Amino acid sequence: MVKLGIPDSLIILDYAGFRTYDSVIRLKQIFGQDNFTIISQEFHNKRAIFIANRLGLNAIGFNAKDVDAYMGFKTKLRERFARVNMFIDFILHKEPIFLGQKIEIK
Repeated sequence: MVKLGIPDSLIILDYAGFRTYDSVIRLKQIFGQDNFTIISQEFHNKRAIFIANRLGLNAIGFNAKDVDAYMGFKTKLRERFARVNMFIDFILHKEPIFLGQKIEIK
């Protein structure tokens, strides 16, 4: 993003966002955001937007270039497990591993 001209002062990293489910919850609880854009590959954006919508948040996705065929197989297999895990998280009302202090984004 910096190479494309986005100032690094406008980029906020989620250092405790180890899982998509955690990151989406942290967007609301830590960063105070109800509306946001997720930039990732399409398969990941679908899951992240589903999580956001399920939590009553407004998310859109910007699809980055997909991975190559070799990594694509591994990634698609991993994604199947991630989707199952996501539903388990919702059923169990799982909370993020780390929340931390609130960070204000203006």
